[in-house]
Amino acid sequence: MNKSKKKLLIIIIVILIIAALVVGGVVVYKNFFAEQPSVSDGVVGKISSDWDVGNKDKTPPQSAGTQIPGYSTAEMKAGDTSLHISIGNPKSNECGFYATLKLDDGTILYKSELLEPGCGLTEVPLSETLEKGEYTAMVFYECVTLDENHTPLNSAESEFTLIVK
Repeated sequence: MNKSKKKLLIIIIVILIIAALVVGGVVVYKNFFAEQPSVSDGVVGKISSDWDVGNKDKTPPQSAGTQIPGYSTAEMKAGDTSLHISIGNPKSNECGFYATLKLDDGTILYKSELLEPGCGLTEVPLSETLEKGEYTAMVFYECVTLDENHTPLNSAESEFTLIVK
């Protein structure tokens, strides 16, 4: 083999090694360092760690105990795939929440991952769309300890009227 063919072969090998390192770096970054969306029963929603900052007026002040957000009504358009409602865990709580948005007939529209104090979402992705009408809906909050066992504590329901236009 002459010198020019050896140089070409070395250049090709170096290029392939660099390409493999770049691809490997991208794969490692996407799998280990990129922020993954929170997933709940196939429904994705962006849970914010500063949810409580803009929602102080939605939770009535209490002197002690666990605070549960309350709702009276919420509105959306027929066929929408998300509902603008604030679901979260007030920062002052000392427990975690699992929140389930459901209709009174048992239809589950959203089920969250663990919501730590101060975390929540304001745009809730729905597992199915709804037709026009008025629905009795609720957010069912399951309170759990914040340790790694997530031992169940108590639960609460916050019922509201969901108006689909």
